Amino acid sequence: MADETNRAGAAEARVPTVIADDVHIVYRVNGGSGGKGSATAALNRILRRDKGNRGMREVHAVRGVSFVAYRGEAIGLIGTNGSGKSTLLRAIAGLLPCERGRVYTDGQPSLLGVNAALMGDLTGERNVILGGLAMGMSREEVKARYQDIVDFSGINEKGDFITLPMRTYSSGMGARLRFAIAAAKQHDVLMIDEALATGDRKFQIRSEQRIRELRKEAGTVFLVSHSNKSIRDTCDRVLWLEKGELLMDGPTDEVLKAYEKETGK
Repeated sequence: MADETNRAGAAEARVPTVIADDVHIVYRVNGGSGGKGSATAALNRILRRDKGNRGMREVHAVRGVSFVAYRGEAIGLIGTNGSGKSTLLRAIAGLLPCERGRVYTDGQPSLLGVNAALMGDLTGERNVILGGLAMGMSREEVKARYQDIVDFSGINEKGDFITLPMRTYSSGMGARLRFAIAAAKQHDVLMIDEALATGDRKFQIRSEQRIRELRKEAGTVFLVSHSNKSIRDTCDRVLWLEKGELLMDGPTDEVLKAYEKETGK
């Protein structure tokens, strides 16, 4: 009886948050020849309204990927450049349509990338406010969490940079502020694309700790990173993609050892 109760409790605790069912993502790009005159040739193709789509090239970026993510998990995505990691995150976030298959999510996915759009001509202060509102926080919530966001980002450690336009920030400063804004809110599903690759080790440690806190708050975290150490320190499960296909899905150490053996990285 006790065993049955424990099994029932474990099953109840494993709440699916993301289901990817045979997901295929295809990009269609103009594949005309480069060099002199290529822009003119492309314009002519548009003006001709070529119904045959000649010169159109398909890139099959994600190929039949299936997995289930559960609440409380932190999942790393690894693979060489062009393996489909970032494309898969964009599909989960609802930013890319599936050619075939489906993505199901419980709650609202939030995608954080180092190129996440904040406004360069506005101050860091204004971007914190707008970024918080864009994530669904109320003005009162933004106001209450504002100083924590600034302190977490470390923007003001060497001056009053939060009052300067974001275009004056280094790429690392901008990425740290983006992460700090996103991490201020509890997320159903938070996807982080290379955010931990920026900043010094001190900031990386803060980021890793915050991800662990988000997991405890019943969210699910996906992390794309080329740093195996960040993956090991942060994630308990890893998806390994190559050429758009899911090669391996399992415990972090197991998958990373296989990846490192195969790639030498």
